[in-house]
Amino acid sequence: MHRIRTQAVIAASPEAVWAVLADFARYRQWNPLNLEAHGDAVLGAKIPMVFRNLASAKPGATISQTVTLVACEPGRALAWAGSVPLLFRGRHHFTLDAVPGGTRLLHGEDLAGLVPLTFTKVQIARDFVPAYEAVNVALAARVAALG
Repeated sequence: MHRIRTQAVIAASPEAVWAVLADFARYRQWNPLNLEAHGDAVLGAKIPMVFRNLASAKPGATISQTVTLVACEPGRALAWAGSVPLLFRGRHHFTLDAVPGGTRLLHGEDLAGLVPLTFTKVQIARDFVPAYEAVNVALAARVAALG
């Protein structure tokens, strides 16, 4: 299993950060990784999503998948899980904690299955971590723009 972990401090309340994370219909306006998502942020909801394929050598390659919300605590946590039997299983997560000056965002994913087994630690550090950090930067900018 591979674990991707990033963090950032966003100069806004957890509720303001949550409002952007839970607004799936507007992901296409700011999110550089999860390009489209449709549905409501409700535990157990099935959310059709399009995301950048970070493992593809083709620039701009995407994957469409319906994920299930496995954590949905307003102002606190959002996570979804998706899988392709045997090939891939992922749990993408955001955790929000109030800190002086705003919100500490913990953002990452746990990847398992036959496809992630082919990923190297170098590939994760080179291709995946920067993409997740780009989401953190874009999320902070979106929250600030709406604030």
